[in-house]
Amino acid sequence: MGGWKDIRIRHLAGAALALAMLGGAGAASAQDGQALSSTLIADRVSIDANGVLVASGNVEAMQGDYHLKASRITYDPNSESLDIEGPIILQDGPNSVVLADSAQLSTDLREGLLDSARVVLDQQLQISAVELHRVSGRYNQLYNTVASSCEVCAKRPIPVWQIRSKRVVHDQEEKQIYFDHAFFEVLGVPVFYAPQLRLPDPTLERSRGFLTPSIRNTSDLGTGIKLPYFIPLGQSKDVTLTPYVSAGTGYTRTLELRYRQAFRRGYFEMNGAVSNDSLLEDELRAYVVGNGYFSLPREYFLSFDIETASDEDYLNDYDYNYGKDRLDSAVTVQRIRKDKLFKGEVIFYESLRSEDNNNYQPYRVTDINFNRRIVPAYMGGILSLGFDFHGHQRRSEEDVLGRDVGRLSGTADWKRNWIGPAGLLFGAEMGTFLDHTAVSHDSNYESSVTEFLPYGVAEMRWPLIRQGGATTHVIEPVVQLVWSRESDEDTPTDESTQLEFDSGNLYSLSRFPAPDEREEGLRANLGLSWTRSDPTGWSMRWTFGRILRSEDLGQFDGYAIFDGAESDWLGEVLFDLPNRLSVANRATFDDNFDFTRNELRLDWNRDNFDIGTSFIWLEDNITESRYYDTQEWTIEADWDVNERISTTLDWRYDMTLDRAASTEIGLEYRTECVDYDFAFERSYSDYDQTSPDTSFSFQVNLAGIGNTGKGRTRPVRLGCRG
Repeated sequence: MGGWKDIRIRHLAGAALALAMLGGAGAASAQDGQALSSTLIADRVSIDANGVLVASGNVEAMQGDYHLKASRITYDPNSESLDIEGPIILQDGPNSVVLADSAQLSTDLREGLLDSARVVLDQQLQISAVELHRVSGRYNQLYNTVASSCEVCAKRPIPVWQIRSKRVVHDQEEKQIYFDHAFFEVLGVPVFYAPQLRLPDPTLERSRGFLTPSIRNTSDLGTGIKLPYFIPLGQSKDVTLTPYVSAGTGYTRTLELRYRQAFRRGYFEMNGAVSNDSLLEDELRAYVVGNGYFSLPREYFLSFDIETASDEDYLNDYDYNYGKDRLDSAVTVQRIRKDKLFKGEVIFYESLRSEDNNNYQPYRVTDINFNRRIVPAYMGGILSLGFDFHGHQRRSEEDVLGRDVGRLSGTADWKRNWIGPAGLLFGAEMGTFLDHTAVSHDSNYESSVTEFLPYGVAEMRWPLIRQGGATTHVIEPVVQLVWSRESDEDTPTDESTQLEFDSGNLYSLSRFPAPDEREEGLRANLGLSWTRSDPTGWSMRWTFGRILRSEDLGQFDGYAIFDGAESDWLGEVLFDLPNRLSVANRATFDDNFDFTRNELRLDWNRDNFDIGTSFIWLEDNITESRYYDTQEWTIEADWDVNERISTTLDWRYDMTLDRAASTEIGLEYRTECVDYDFAFERSYSDYDQTSPDTSFSFQVNLAGIGNTGKGRTRPVRLGCRG
């Protein structure tokens, strides 16, 4: 065994003692030719005639990763052993501390016996024992043990939970804890017994075994339990299997699965489940959701996502829907450079809405985009060249209802800005679109249409700045004249069905979001903005604008905000107030101040809570499949009440139907050794649903078991303060 290579001595009276060299390199060290250097520091050191060394008073011994503190150490060179008197603190690596009253250890501190010992792992889990045997520096064997991460004190002598066991073996290499004849107790009452029990220690990141179970109750499936089981498959992949069983008025037998794998240049993850339940008896139900991202050669990137389900209600019944009522599966390849962009994407859609017929909805959409930007030396500005392909298909081949569309588009655009006198900013833009559209399964349109649409833009801005103290005011009027050729061709409008009007597209070339329709004719985009910036107080931005057309071409018939020769007025106000309060309002209205849309948003962010609320009102519009006025009020909040309690709220109220469309409440209660998580959800999945779907879930996490509590600051146990 390794001997002490050097001894450092400090004396309380200040007398210097000589260094004593004891022993040689241990057997293990001699085999590889390397001797471990050991250091002993003490207030007093004596060596008798037999070579027995006694160190006392604030004794510290360091051997490799071990750091020992004690009141007295006796070293016998004949037996090469250490007799240690406590209190003893043995730091065994960065995440393990052993405390004891007395010990007999080998000189390398890897073997021996400690009496009245405690092992503290990662400052969380504590295992107390009558005695502890150290074996090979890897195993700690403890006898007549109590394990817990809960705090005890005179007022609270019984921990919230503890595991009593005849014998515990802690494998420090595998980071596993093995219990023999284990009794799990809650507030001192035994509630569970296992002849053999294995748990991960708090420092373990990945290991085969059960994860924290959760209890879930729903109005349709009754009360059930989920018990995840984690299986690592090497260092780069793993599988989690979660049986979910419930009983009551409804039942389910479900197996959930998650597979993850990391690669050198990417990753992917798949989630899924298969169920047999009382909602659709004698029929298996399932879903699969996955995503991945990979780096390819030559700066290309590949990403994909998969979403599919056996029936339209399955995701809602099991709360797998992630808030989506339309599933999409996509594969995307793209490369982005300073002056070039390439993107190719194929998307498959599947609607879960009861009013949608998937045979008549575009189920496969393909888009290919290539754009290049050039700075011409002879004319300045920026020249952009683009090529786009779009195609979408329906499953049906019926006339009109089964319409398929394909489109090739080429774009050339030149843009340049100038600074004029008195701070005037001028801009010019010109270009052309060349579109070729092919239509099948719709007799209302020509099978092939080619359109050539040149355009030109002239813009003038005049930012006026006034500064007073720390406050800056900027008023900016904008006049933008746009002309684009009028087309007599008629093509289907499948993509540009939902139109928006805000400060982001007030000065756009077209208000249509996709190239299946382009804004035509002569028009003026007019706007005025006022910005107030004050770093010590409140800031504000106000935008007001409108679109005027030389004539109504009928492109926006049915869209109240745009139809006619004059669009609705657009008004936007943004406030950033002290104490991190922000207010935003956007509205569209006509000359009589009759509103067509209005959205108000308030957000307040503090150190311990965030709250946001919004109110939306939309006028009915048959063209946009909105058959009645829509009024909705939402609230989202997160509040850390104190170090123990935190809550979340997500609430959506449908003012048209006068009912809460969805309510989600989360509550977490943390103690020094247990986390309690409770979640409640109630929602209406369909517009005509008369009774809501309700679900509860409850989960308990024990600190110190695995890495569930890693990195968290734990509160002191109630009653143990001071």
